[in-house]
Amino acid sequence: MDRRDFIRLPGAAALTVPTMRWLARPADDPVAQSGTWRVGQRDIDQLWKAAAEAQVWDSRSGGGDWRSSRVLACLQGAVPLLKGSYSAETGQALHAALAELSRVVGWAAMDAGHRGAADPLLVQSLRMAQASGDIEMGSYVLATMALSAMLAGRAAEAREMASAAYERGRGHAAPRVLAFAKLAEARARAKLGDAVGAGMALARCESLLSGIGPGAYDPPWIGYMTWERLATDSVEIHRDLGLTRAARDWAEPAGAMEEGRFTRAVGIRAAVVASTHAIDGELESAVAGGHRSVDILNTVRSPRAHSYLRDLLARMEPWKDDRRVRELSHRVRTELPAAV
Repeated sequence: MDRRDFIRLPGAAALTVPTMRWLARPADDPVAQSGTWRVGQRDIDQLWKAAAEAQVWDSRSGGGDWRSSRVLACLQGAVPLLKGSYSAETGQALHAALAELSRVVGWAAMDAGHRGAADPLLVQSLRMAQASGDIEMGSYVLATMALSAMLAGRAAEAREMASAAYERGRGHAAPRVLAFAKLAEARARAKLGDAVGAGMALARCESLLSGIGPGAYDPPWIGYMTWERLATDSVEIHRDLGLTRAARDWAEPAGAMEEGRFTRAVGIRAAVVASTHAIDGELESAVAGGHRSVDILNTVRSPRAHSYLRDLLARMEPWKDDRRVRELSHRVRTELPAAV
């Protein structure tokens, strides 16, 4: 990728064309390069470390300050490495690390509501994965792009992207990566009201996770794709399908997710569970769940996470004049930190 194009892809670029290009040719041939400075393993290790730290920070604090974050500075500062001197093997490793770094920053931008920046960064991540020759990484990035599309309201596109990520990754990607793709597909299908398809995708996700045995190859960068993550997303999947009791049943195993590490996800889940009570007309439980969500998310800069509370309030519209609903609405308006 030309240095001038790095982090400068058109903001309006659709995700479909890059996806089709990657599916047609998911891996470039390794190429060595001669430059004025040597790129080594230490450089690559630093990029992976930055990506891992950013992933933890994003899950805990949200993507609201992504533009002023150290990880964006690290990504921008990595540009000269592409013009360095490295062997074919080192070049592949460099592009893989840049793929993950771009993916993390792109997801944070999406979480902050800056889709004009998020989509190009995710497209860049997919291109970096292609240049790395790593089909597994490409499948992971494409599944992330599917989730981003689903959250943008493009569920049909998300369904196809997630399915493609799974199919192209078979035989190349670790079970946990394939499970992530199937989870993304299940979420998209649920948004489309496809209960059968969502159930099949979720069952395949469960099967893949259950088949991971001790000592199996397991990429560290997707260690968060656990049973607790599956259960947490299953709450929303079943809520979207109108299966409110099943959604609350899934909330029990999801409760094992560590709040201090996955603050945003736990706060979102509380809002989703509260919304199932609102759907069933159980106002007291809905309000209590809403307050719990605010308690968790009041340190998280994530317009995406906060939108779940606004959705909850919209479902409480029939009780808008109730004192309890007004109090919750006031907290949502005044206590949630804005993105910067």
